[in-house]
Amino acid sequence: MLFVPSVINWLVPAAAMHFAVAKGSPAGGGKMVHMKPGGRTIIVLFLLTIVTAVSFHNFLHLPPVLGMLTGLSYLKIFGYFLKRSGTHRRQGEDDEDLGSPVPFDVFRNIARAEWDTLFFFYGVVLCVGGLGFIGYLNLVSQTIYTGWGATNANIAVGILSAVVDNIPVMFAVLSMMPDMSVGQWMLVTMTAGVGGSLLSIGSAAGVALMGQSRGMYTFFGHLKWTPAIAAGYAASIGAHMLINRAVF
Repeated sequence: MLFVPSVINWLVPAAAMHFAVAKGSPAGGGKMVHMKPGGRTIIVLFLLTIVTAVSFHNFLHLPPVLGMLTGLSYLKIFGYFLKRSGTHRRQGEDDEDLGSPVPFDVFRNIARAEWDTLFFFYGVVLCVGGLGFIGYLNLVSQTIYTGWGATNANIAVGILSAVVDNIPVMFAVLSMMPDMSVGQWMLVTMTAGVGGSLLSIGSAAGVALMGQSRGMYTFFGHLKWTPAIAAGYAASIGAHMLINRAVF
């Protein structure tokens, strides 16, 4: 139901950004880059983690987070064997073939995640839960969903998710549980999901990327493309309301 609107949401800003990309391709280093040992297996484990998370939720009725943590255990178990064999070379291999003589250690990669980023999400979700406990979410639900109407409220939810982050905003909407049609629930699913991209701080991916690539991907670097992203956001909403008008 949301596939075509989501494609439009991507296509509009992508078309605008296309004209800003310089023609040609960056010059390569000239050396052949080899995949490190275990690379293909880790790709398979990544896909298996997604399957595990979905299966835990759909078939075992367990929280998806348990499936994701099980996927992390896949990586840690495989990482143990990579670490044990990291100093051993197959016949004919050298340091250049291995890519790095340092053995693979998943804990080193996890340690690179910023605690400030993790505490940011923890704090926001905790605040949303507190607002729901003392009754403010019900007040907000009555104000926007009853006073503004479901369509305007769901569009505002997407814009708000760009400031607060889409995870706690959607958590707040689910806590409110407003009485809406299927089309409106699909609308808020899309707006909360893609509205966070209006700002770099509006999605977990953006916050994590700013922490990992210091100085390369910044808040203001993302902000200059906000008008193009907003155009795609508006176009996807219009497409959804046009294509799926039967379920509104």
